[in-house]
Amino acid sequence: MEQTSFVTLGDGTRLAYQIEGAADRPVLLLVNSIATDLHMWDDNMPEFTQHFRVLRYDLRGHGRSDVSLGAYSLDRLGRDVLELLDALDIGQAHVLGLSLGGWVAQWLAIHAPERVLHLVLANTAAHLGPARMHEEAIAQVLKAPDLADTAETFMRNWFPANWVDEARPVVERFRCGVERTPAAGLAGARAAVRDADLRRTIALITAPTLVIAGRDDTVTTLVHGQAIASTVPGARLCVLPTVHLSNIEQPQAFASTVIEFLRAA
Repeated sequence: MEQTSFVTLGDGTRLAYQIEGAADRPVLLLVNSIATDLHMWDDNMPEFTQHFRVLRYDLRGHGRSDVSLGAYSLDRLGRDVLELLDALDIGQAHVLGLSLGGWVAQWLAIHAPERVLHLVLANTAAHLGPARMHEEAIAQVLKAPDLADTAETFMRNWFPANWVDEARPVVERFRCGVERTPAAGLAGARAAVRDADLRRTIALITAPTLVIAGRDDTVTTLVHGQAIASTVPGARLCVLPTVHLSNIEQPQAFASTVIEFLRAA
């Protein structure tokens, strides 16, 4: 198993990360969903490391990274990545983000275009409202004695209903991951989604872009994916027969779609 390392950011927050694959290959940066950690990519790593040097990390407030209190901004989450890349002396990378990771990836392509070789935006959106929906969820997370109810909601949003009803091992693995997430970290990251609106600025993205949408995704819907693909110049859209965590539900199709796009570019 790859060893987890840490880098300390300018504000004192420690980020946990892992980097795998041959050093002479292009870097592929993976940015995970809210309420998950870098292990959400485990099923995809065998394929990805055949072609790339893969860098994955835990968002602040998630996994083994430190929890900073208060609302997080997308700007802060994006600058976390830039500091991580700088600390590892990585000038450029392909960037793949899913869900919240997709917002971070969009921010990077807008604000640090020279660092992004190619961009893959999976099961994400440029804006997800209304703000009231997020505020209610944040309040619930912060006042609840645990995240059991939140985890159940996430499982219903992330996976096919029969997977949840059957308590499949992969669902229970992610359920435990949500329940282990610090409430402050989950609430802070949810605030970043609440406040983000990239619907106009993604038109500035210059990196070759692939958008992956889930046909049955009820969180960041197919319509959200279509909107990004129609706004980012030259973006391609791929629709997979999945719900929200398309890299888990269809790992082989997901990985082959990403690899084909990046290697053909």
